Amino acid sequence: MQSPLTAKRENYLLLTLAGIQFSHILDFMIMMPLGPILMSSFGMGTHEFGLLVASYSFSAALSGLLAATFVDRFERKRLLLTVFALFGLATLACGLAPGYATLLVARGMAGVFGGIMGAMVQTIVGDVIPFERRARASGVVSTAFSLSTVAGVPLSLWLANHFGWRAPFMLIAGMVVLFVIIGLRILPELRQHISGDKRAHPFVAMFAVLRDANHLRALLLSALLIFSGFTVIPYLTLYAVGNVAIPLHDIPFIYLAGGAATLITARRIGHWADLRGKVRVYRLVASAALLPLFVVTQIKIAPLWLWLIFTTTFFILVSGRMIPAMAIVTSAAQPRLRGTFMSLNATMQSFAMGLATTLTGFIITQNSAGQIVGYEKAGYVAMTANVLAIMFVARIVMHDQRASTPGAAPI
Repeated sequence: MQSPLTAKRENYLLLTLAGIQFSHILDFMIMMPLGPILMSSFGMGTHEFGLLVASYSFSAALSGLLAATFVDRFERKRLLLTVFALFGLATLACGLAPGYATLLVARGMAGVFGGIMGAMVQTIVGDVIPFERRARASGVVSTAFSLSTVAGVPLSLWLANHFGWRAPFMLIAGMVVLFVIIGLRILPELRQHISGDKRAHPFVAMFAVLRDANHLRALLLSALLIFSGFTVIPYLTLYAVGNVAIPLHDIPFIYLAGGAATLITARRIGHWADLRGKVRVYRLVASAALLPLFVVTQIKIAPLWLWLIFTTTFFILVSGRMIPAMAIVTSAAQPRLRGTFMSLNATMQSFAMGLATTLTGFIITQNSAGQIVGYEKAGYVAMTANVLAIMFVARIVMHDQRASTPGAAPI
């Protein structure tokens, strides 16, 4: 069993994992705002650009599935940093790509390694952080999303506008080098999950995960969470410009306000979930998220200040659901199979993301005035998936809750 970390070492660990998450989340997020620049540089249409974006998600889904066959065979730190370094090389290849085809391949490779990294980060949190502090830990790691939104995306767009579209990828590759060096010093070696028993074939661990009904329920909850968010999120900017009449040059304020707010609220939601119970807090936050899911898909022309109130609330609550939810999902895994389980979870999330984005693409249309038609229907789909997740969460058994000491936070 891994020796407990001191509070200082635990904070260093979480900040390092947040830095790793920041790097690959920014790599994923930056593609959408870079769209106009890339389409102009390569002379491509919306179909080619859509394929460029989708290549990351589908590659991540495939790699998560493949990683489930081997991830629990290796020491966690070495595997994470190796995959992270390969992700950095793939991102560098994106920045050096001479044409559309090579950029498409490089994006696919970045997705392959990014899909494994996300699962590994959550696995290490589950292995190292005790159950009673795990939601807080997830909140710290989740600040990577907020930082990438409030700082990473605006900085990357500034670099792209001044130095070309390749500059953001070079920035991310440089960050990978920095965090690999930090990770070598900060991350502990984790071997307690490695079994001395010989496995008959590489799919043993995957089948062991899938035979557990509790694992399947947790994977379904995770998929519902992502599906309900990404039915709406990818088209939020298009709707803001076309329907709410927000000027294109004001769009960065949406990310700045939303990212800054979640940077504050993520850790507070995590602390609250540890104190009051992860299921209880998840249900409260997810129920509250129904309102912004409804409003941002229904509102018509509005001033910027009002739209910022709605979208900032949307960012806080829709992303805030994930903090107690990921603590629940991570704790549902049997510890010896947690790496395999989280790899399968990454696969489920990537497929849910792609499915949600594709489904909404069929639901909505764009009229001759540039307005999005049918977005409110996508909102209803998102709300339905969110309600199903709220109803479903209590059926998940958290293994680490059983092992926690008396007096620990209630479920």
